[in-house]
Amino acid sequence: MEVTWQFALLSLFLLALAFQFSSKAKGKLPPSPVPALPVLGHLHFLKFPLHRTIHKLSQELGHIFSLRFGNRLMVVVSSPAIAEECFTKNDIVLSNRPRFIAGKYFGYNYTTLVASPYGEHWRNLRRLTTVEIFSTARLNVFQSIRHDENKLLLKQLYVKSCQDFARVELRSMLSELTFNVIMRMVAGKRYFGEDEEYDEANQFRRIHTSWCRTRRFHPGVEMDRL
Repeated sequence: MEVTWQFALLSLFLLALAFQFSSKAKGKLPPSPVPALPVLGHLHFLKFPLHRTIHKLSQELGHIFSLRFGNRLMVVVSSPAIAEECFTKNDIVLSNRPRFIAGKYFGYNYTTLVASPYGEHWRNLRRLTTVEIFSTARLNVFQSIRHDENKLLLKQLYVKSCQDFARVELRSMLSELTFNVIMRMVAGKRYFGEDEEYDEANQFRRIHTSWCRTRRFHPGVEMDRL
């Protein structure tokens, strides 16, 4: 038991040491609140509502400051002038996305539209997406799919509340609606819903559930949504 505690303390010490040296190796960065905890970074500063917390930090640190969410360093900009400087005048410099491990394995080694860096390949993908997926003509082709899924959602709501008022959890229903529309457009199959019980649908739902749980328990991934 004593050896286990010694090993745990040594591991924490090495993590803190590595975190300190990695922070110093990043070069000159915008100011950040202290302290930044090992592994967690500045996650302990975040309180909801999030925009008020960010506003309070900007009043203390200035219009541009840095935060570390898990293993990810983020720069927060709260001034319109600085935001214009970043996203209008220097948008190409700041247009690349962070190279997450999910982009390597799920994004075919960073070659998909959401994972590839800015360049000729990304511009070609955007052009193809605009013409072949998001054009008015293409969306009209799949209009019947959206109508069908909306009708199924309304039918579920009616079944749950036809006798009396009933509380329903709309978040999961809207998520299922979105995924069913996407999968019917891509693969021609429904994977969510009470009637979808075949093996392929169950396997797809398990993969989706596992991915959502990974996002919940990995700060560096989850905080990308904010």
